[in-house]
Amino acid sequence: QVHLVESGGGSVQAGGSLRLSCVVSGWHYTSYCMAWFRQGPGKEREGVAAIDSSGTTNYADSVKGRFTISQDNAARTLYLQMTNLKPEDGASYRCAADPRWDQCRQVGAVGGGTTDMDYWGKGVLVTISS
Repeated sequence: QVHLVESGGGSVQAGGSLRLSCVVSGWHYTSYCMAWFRQGPGKEREGVAAIDSSGTTNYADSVKGRFTISQDNAARTLYLQMTNLKPEDGASYRCAADPRWDQCRQVGAVGGGTTDMDYWGKGVLVTISS
């Protein structure tokens, strides 16, 4: 079974940084899309960033230049480095994975929060104080 477990959430002041991690276990596919999604209070889920098995990344416009998605394949870990955080970045962040690498194309686009991903973590909370 595939399991995704996030860590690294917390509370930070606006302008600060956080790094989220997502450890993936049980993964046996060669190709993949790994992604981060978020959902703030009263908001729809939003696609944040994605990386596919070729290393191609995709970001939502709202986080471009501030967030960086990366992976450590040996450690089976996905990361989201978040810098210059804004109050509107406060949300529950979830990592997700799918063996269809082209799912990544949708994540950063408008409506990316509806991207169909097969596996999901439970999420971590990120709170930004102004």
